[in-house]
Amino acid sequence: MPLSSSQNPLTTGRLMADATIEVIPLKGAQDQIQATPADATVAITCSPKFGLDRTLQFCAVAARSGRRVVPHLAARMVTSRRALTGFVSRIQDLGITDLYVIGGDGETQAGPYGEASQILEDLHERSHALTRLGVSCYPEGHPLIGNDQLWAALERKQQLATYMVSQMCFDGMVVRDWLAQARQRGISLPLRAGVAGPLKISKLAELSLKIGVGHSLRYLSKQHGMVGNVLRGRAYDPGPFISAIAGTAGIEGLHFFSFNQVPEYLAWRDARRDGSDAPPQ
Repeated sequence: MPLSSSQNPLTTGRLMADATIEVIPLKGAQDQIQATPADATVAITCSPKFGLDRTLQFCAVAARSGRRVVPHLAARMVTSRRALTGFVSRIQDLGITDLYVIGGDGETQAGPYGEASQILEDLHERSHALTRLGVSCYPEGHPLIGNDQLWAALERKQQLATYMVSQMCFDGMVVRDWLAQARQRGISLPLRAGVAGPLKISKLAELSLKIGVGHSLRYLSKQHGMVGNVLRGRAYDPGPFISAIAGTAGIEGLHFFSFNQVPEYLAWRDARRDGSDAPPQ
């Protein structure tokens, strides 16, 4: 069900103000959560290495501190239908009403769920208090899944979801072109555009190759003197990407991949608010 913002294109300022800040549940994640603004929306990731209990642990930290919370739930990590019921019950007890469901990249499937749509279908058949269900999308494709499969999966998911979140990307035109294709295919979900925070460019390049956003990485290299910036130890500036997608109908906000560098992200954001275009060094 598209939200109203899909019909009211947002300015750069509004996009930044409404951004979701992603935190990875590593050691020190509590400090990262506490560094976010008191009214922030914080997304807590999940991974096979740490398990869903770790995700729930830091969801509780964020929720009890008054932040709005969006847990990630990887379908391939859910061991049973009973485990799904338990996960949803625990986040609802924390007052959480927004859940982001992904397939997950774990090599093994822990239970009956192999993809996000199966979780959504089970939730549809159950009574719950969740009001927002997010799903992933891939403007640059997925290193392990073909484009036809990705489109088919998104078409299935959109029947039961309320919004979608795109993979990290550096080229705003890629996102805009992909969104136009999605609308032509009948995908009407509003988009939260995935954007990297001001991470050191050398580390960002390494992560980008692992998750399959090579086209954007080449764009970043050509347009922003990446090699020179790597040698100087500089951080990536998300500003040009955000400016490129601002005003695009169908984008309801941003999803910032902070890589647990929340203070650095906030310093960059505040510098932008003050009118400075220079990213933090």
